[in-house]
Amino acid sequence: MILIENTVISDDIAEKFFVCDLLKCRGACCVEGDLGAPLEDDELPIMDEILESVKPYLSPEGLAVIEKEGTYVKDWEGDFSTPVIEGRECAFALYDDKGILKCGIEQAYFDGKISWRKPISCHLYPIRISKYDQYDALNYDRWHICSDACSHGEQLGVELYKFLKEPLIRKYGEAWYQELLEEIKDRQEE
Repeated sequence: MILIENTVISDDIAEKFFVCDLLKCRGACCVEGDLGAPLEDDELPIMDEILESVKPYLSPEGLAVIEKEGTYVKDWEGDFSTPVIEGRECAFALYDDKGILKCGIEQAYFDGKISWRKPISCHLYPIRISKYDQYDALNYDRWHICSDACSHGEQLGVELYKFLKEPLIRKYGEAWYQELLEEIKDRQEE
């Protein structure tokens, strides 16, 4: 484990290789699982705020679900997530012309329609954050649908913390990320 400020970071994040390979997985993380994307409390008003700008990027099915359920739903544990279409893909996901599932929110961001990229849980995936009173625990969420990303990362020699540099800095800041790099470097020199 690596300890930085109020975070406890799994060794896997420093040691495992990972680079998304959308041509192989086809965006499976946006469709597999029981729920949509986990949302933090401060993201809830943002989801409502961006909806009008994101609507043109969404499927009719996604729009219908959002109209019925809202931009987020509360699960049985009291946590919030994006709604899903018939127990499958995220209501904010869309298929591109190659049949790859992508994020409508992120596409609106890339097109300059909004300034918020997407939920941090999506941006950080496959890192999942468990929040405790005194700290956040960052863990690598191993999932068979990402096996191609593991192979791809290994071929390219890119560890998980390098692949997710941008979202880690978005969440915890540049100074935190630099400290993570130092901690990893110190461990490698031991």
